[in-house]
Amino acid sequence: MKEVSIDFLDALQQIAKDKGISVDTLLDALANALVAAYKRLPNAAEEAVVTVDPDTGEIRVYGQELDEDGNVIREWDDTPKDFGRIAAQTAKQVMTQRIREAERDLKYEEYAGREGDIVTGIIQQSDNRYTLLDLGKVEALLPQAEQVPYERYEHGARLKAYIVEVRKTTKGPQIVVSRTHPGLIKRLFELEVPEISSGVVEIKAAAREPGHRTKIAVWSNDNNVDPVGACVGARGARVRMVTNELRGEKVDIVPFSDEPREFVMRALQPAKVKEVHLDESTGTATVIVHDFQLSLAIGKEGQNARLAARLTGWRIDIKSETQIAEEQAYAEQDWAEGEWVETESGEMVWQPAEGGEAVSAEEWSHSVDDSIEGSPDGEGAGEQVNDEAEGGSGDSGAAVAEATASGADGGGEGDR
Repeated sequence: MKEVSIDFLDALQQIAKDKGISVDTLLDALANALVAAYKRLPNAAEEAVVTVDPDTGEIRVYGQELDEDGNVIREWDDTPKDFGRIAAQTAKQVMTQRIREAERDLKYEEYAGREGDIVTGIIQQSDNRYTLLDLGKVEALLPQAEQVPYERYEHGARLKAYIVEVRKTTKGPQIVVSRTHPGLIKRLFELEVPEISSGVVEIKAAAREPGHRTKIAVWSNDNNVDPVGACVGARGARVRMVTNELRGEKVDIVPFSDEPREFVMRALQPAKVKEVHLDESTGTATVIVHDFQLSLAIGKEGQNARLAARLTGWRIDIKSETQIAEEQAYAEQDWAEGEWVETESGEMVWQPAEGGEAVSAEEWSHSVDDSIEGSPDGEGAGEQVNDEAEGGSGDSGAAVAEATASGADGGGEGDR
């Protein structure tokens, strides 16, 4: 049996070399497989252990008798005479399974804890549900939800992706990657910008609309290093490498600031901001820009405002100088305080806030006409008053609507 055992040991050593698995791991798997094989034999002990000498390859089976607490009270050598042949026949399948499990564990350990890293794979398969990337020893899964809209993944092409999750399954590690995660931008810049990988320049924040545009805020820990210039590179070489990997996605690089007002102003670049007013209770930043800068600050379909809001963490409400002036003029006007209420007969009347008799719309109209006829300006004055009443009301409503629209385009979109 010693000769057979040596053959086992030689085979195990060769397998360990080929598969990259330690010999001790395979010896443990072999011992467990041999225990199972021994218990299938007639007259086998209920409890047994198998030892494999790592130096000589000698295999021994020891039967055991246990007490009620599971302690060994008697042990004897119960190695069958032809156990080497039996072991070779019965342990092959179990050993193959254990080797596969060990290989899966090695693959999992290689990628476990690597969430947040970037990997490069070759596109193997792509359909409406997912795309498979060949990473060498394992495959990565790129789900549809993590794919950039309108991005085409051609078979055999190389692709960089961001690891979002590593799962351990019975078939081996399942690596889930993403092309839409903002972390992909940070990792790509780390690859292209030595100042970032060395820690001199930091990416403090990032906001992204995959496939369209990205904003990042950068900071330098060295006063002699320009963080924006370091990321852009000579003639835009560094940022161009990133945009090429992102297949044309635009990247805005702005300097980070600890001062919220300054950070909001920088985040809205390329637009030039005149003033920023912060309301910490609501988390809103009201941004005032010149009239000709309004559309640039909001961006196409509110994109610039949205990205700036995500980048800074503030709800951004962008308004032009004209809108601010109209709001101030509207607020400075004297308005009668009260409310319209419905009477029992269904008629709408104006109830003054200071009290007094309610006035219907018809009565109010007659009182205005009487006051106009008694005025020295006469009919022309009456027309002017009516025009001011009607026009003023309309202009005020327009101002409110315009201000609300600016809030929707700026703050509302940015807060989404």
